[in-house]
Amino acid sequence: MRFLMLNWRDPRNPLAGGAERVSLAFLRGLVEAGHEVEWFAFKVPGAAPEESIDGIRVHRAGGVFSSIIAARRWFLSQARFDLVVDQHHGIPWYAPWWSGTRCVAYIHEVLGPIWRSFYRWPTSEFGRVQERWTHWLYRRVPFWVPSESTREGLLHHGVREVHVFPNGVDVEPLAELPRKPIAGRVRLVTVSRLAPNKRVDHAVRCVGLLRERGVPAELTVVGNGSEMPALRALVGELGLGEWVQFAGYQTEKEKMETLAKGHALVHPSVREGWGLNVIESNAMGTPAVVYPVGGLVDSTVDGVTGCISAAETPKTLADSVVWLVSDEARYQRVREAAWRRSEAYRWGRVIPPVVRFLETLAGGQKLV
Repeated sequence: MRFLMLNWRDPRNPLAGGAERVSLAFLRGLVEAGHEVEWFAFKVPGAAPEESIDGIRVHRAGGVFSSIIAARRWFLSQARFDLVVDQHHGIPWYAPWWSGTRCVAYIHEVLGPIWRSFYRWPTSEFGRVQERWTHWLYRRVPFWVPSESTREGLLHHGVREVHVFPNGVDVEPLAELPRKPIAGRVRLVTVSRLAPNKRVDHAVRCVGLLRERGVPAELTVVGNGSEMPALRALVGELGLGEWVQFAGYQTEKEKMETLAKGHALVHPSVREGWGLNVIESNAMGTPAVVYPVGGLVDSTVDGVTGCISAAETPKTLADSVVWLVSDEARYQRVREAAWRRSEAYRWGRVIPPVVRFLETLAGGQKLV
């Protein structure tokens, strides 16, 4: 069978993130199952118009305002595809109306409040309304999502058929869980792109609140992004220069070493599709403290593999950290449960059901 992924970014795009990592893994699964797979994405300065990545043929053309026209022009010169995966990042490709073949819509989260993180009113409100209208327009198209939170958001917007398949992680869980006693400083870690919707400033303020309460907390911030200058300024303003370290970009190996050393991942994002870094952290034997938002409430089992704060505030985040680290026996019980649960999200377990799902759609068979 022939499959096509439409996505703004491909794995070689400098702005590629978790969405592209998991998309590549699922498409690689289709290639390994013997299928032909193509990926159409925005043009990237300095990148070839076409190249092969892990057996997937990547095509690049167009941009934010011209990609649909470029995709359709390219599509008309290709042999027929059995299934088009129309991946939305706020704005879709409208493939069901121009591809002439079967389509599945693939999204990671309903953006909702994320629009307000990046845009001021009225642009933010336009984005929210446009997204909701798009979901209603696609209501008869099957959707593929990574979490129950995203499924519920789509159903609320009128979509009729939503299939949930959790994401996997590239990280191999530790073979054995080493000892990690809570002694001296409480080592917190944040791993994310430094963007407004990730609210890393809440993690910084959490450290300040913990230290005011006598908890010797420190924070390592892994990642780069537009919010770096503001975050550095906040650290200086709060007098936390000794306790907050900006590690910048780290290789996967370095990132896993940082997570393994930490006592907890702190993730105060506005919303996530799943929370890939939560499971990566768990695989390193490190539980997560997260906000009660879509995606993170799916990747974290409250009180079992980590802690979901009572509200979206630095104070409640600090309360959750205190709950986690104030009892040594409880902490060790939670980190072991997190580590064991991460085993279920290895790619070898996650990919086969998705491949069968996509093959079923491409073959025009009825989904059970």
